[in-house]
Amino acid sequence: MQCSLRKRRPTRDSDFSAIVVPSMHGSGYLDYTVEGHASKSFKVMDEFRQQEKLCDLVLHVTYKDSTVDFKVHKVVLASCSPYFRAMFTSSFKECHASEVTLRDVCPQVVGRLIDFAYTSHITVGEKCVLHVLLAAMRYQMEDVAKACCDFLMKHLEPSNVIGIARFAEELGCKELHQQSREYINTHFSEVTKEEEFFSLTHCQLLELISQESLKVLCESEVYKACTDWVRWDMENRSQYLHALLNAVHIYALPPKFLKNQLQSCPILSKANSCKDFLSKIFQDMTLRKLPPAPLRGTQLIYVAGGYRQHSLATMEAYDPRSNAWIKLADMDSPCSGLGACALFGLLYTVGGRNLSLQNNTESSSLCCYNPMTNQWSQRASLNVPRNRVGVGVVDSCIYAVGGSQGSTHHNTVERWDPESNRWSYVCPMSVARLGAGVVACGGALYVVGGFDGQNRWSTAEKYQPDTNTWHQLASMSTVRSGLGLVALNSYLYAVGGYDGRSQLSSVECYNVARNTWEPRASMQYCRSAHGVAVHQGRIFVLGGFNQLGFLCSVESYHPDKNEWTCITDMPVGRSGMGIAVTMEPCPGSLPEEEEDFGTT
Repeated sequence: MQCSLRKRRPTRDSDFSAIVVPSMHGSGYLDYTVEGHASKSFKVMDEFRQQEKLCDLVLHVTYKDSTVDFKVHKVVLASCSPYFRAMFTSSFKECHASEVTLRDVCPQVVGRLIDFAYTSHITVGEKCVLHVLLAAMRYQMEDVAKACCDFLMKHLEPSNVIGIARFAEELGCKELHQQSREYINTHFSEVTKEEEFFSLTHCQLLELISQESLKVLCESEVYKACTDWVRWDMENRSQYLHALLNAVHIYALPPKFLKNQLQSCPILSKANSCKDFLSKIFQDMTLRKLPPAPLRGTQLIYVAGGYRQHSLATMEAYDPRSNAWIKLADMDSPCSGLGACALFGLLYTVGGRNLSLQNNTESSSLCCYNPMTNQWSQRASLNVPRNRVGVGVVDSCIYAVGGSQGSTHHNTVERWDPESNRWSYVCPMSVARLGAGVVACGGALYVVGGFDGQNRWSTAEKYQPDTNTWHQLASMSTVRSGLGLVALNSYLYAVGGYDGRSQLSSVECYNVARNTWEPRASMQYCRSAHGVAVHQGRIFVLGGFNQLGFLCSVESYHPDKNEWTCITDMPVGRSGMGIAVTMEPCPGSLPEEEEDFGTT
């Protein structure tokens, strides 16, 4: 006689799954696992607890001058706590005891842990979470500790993060401690304004500011945090100022900021050795015209706007370490032919135009992007619109060089002061230049090549801000407009461009000390109106245009090897974009789905 087994949907009261295991039991046998059995059993045991049935242990929980008793089952506590498991299964006297006393722990907290042992449910809030976490770690209830740490990680704030980081370190909560430290690094400027910050010891502050992963727009934020900490208790803390200043990246401070501190900082006026230390560094900056010091944290190459059949509003950042592109907030309006630079960690775009089939509007805008917030804002407009403008930064001021408005090609130059948020004209160049290469080096502004509407230039000139004068330099061997110009190790590199007949792949190197140009290895692609930037001692060239159309390729130049390497592609090929290097955006400011394009 044969019988058949028909599968049917389990009802709520017979909630099980069937698994056929013929090799174990022979044909016709089924193993059944009843889902929810464990939770139902614990629910019944919890009912027994509430009714004080079959309980084999009384916990006396003493705290200060009071004692609260809990009747429980040893096996339940032992099942979720290695602490109680060892207590009840070893040779300890508690193994056979019917009563156990827990001292110096809040009865309400123990009650929550017992509830969790029976129900797998726990509720934590701001007032109790630290107490529950401390007890969970004490009694080795790992799941409860994880829940508390998760709650704390989701409620980190500038006002509490230092205390939570200390607490986590003392308890050995590694993930919470790491997350807290990362939060402090990312929100350093906000954290240093809170009372907890001023309770740090000088050793703790030294450890904090010595981290290269600290995210600050400008090193002046670190300097100010140190002086504010000293000012909190001048009598006892002034002795630590010199040690703190040694941990600050002094050479990364803007010279103008350092000069102001030497003149007006009340703490320095009472600390002669520190003032002498900073004065010497300031002299090095001004006399030797040192290159900018390396910045903290990871630096990315930002690409703003550009042109591909029409002007673009997009902004991305490229991370050479991971070979990944990150999508960032769009600009307020499409723009190509713009200049870009970084100042105090912020990215600025200057001028350009919005060109499409419906529109051709030239721009006088100065726009500011904050990597900490992934947001754009407006600053004071230029005195005149400037398309295909050159941009450089000298002495913490932004210079907008040349460009065009309609058929007018500018030889004028404007300077923006971030303190006053105003543009003012400086001495004009010797000739008008559109699409010129512009870069700052050694406290001077260098301008190379360009187009005046009739002539393309091979000439170069240098602007000295202290005298407001221009000086002619040796000319390149090739006329170039739409070129890239960067400074690296006291050399200038003029890269690619257009000579009036075709796009160029050639590169020339200018020796600042000798006032001479020399050829260097050519790029693998001819290109003009491309982006060029220096990152970690290498030159990166992005996009541009040639006879084949808009380029998406990215090449990297190693100066010691004198060779170019194709390393990746841009998400979208384009020309005429703004390029600058500054700190990576804070992950919390980016929408999760837009953080990463992936590698290309």
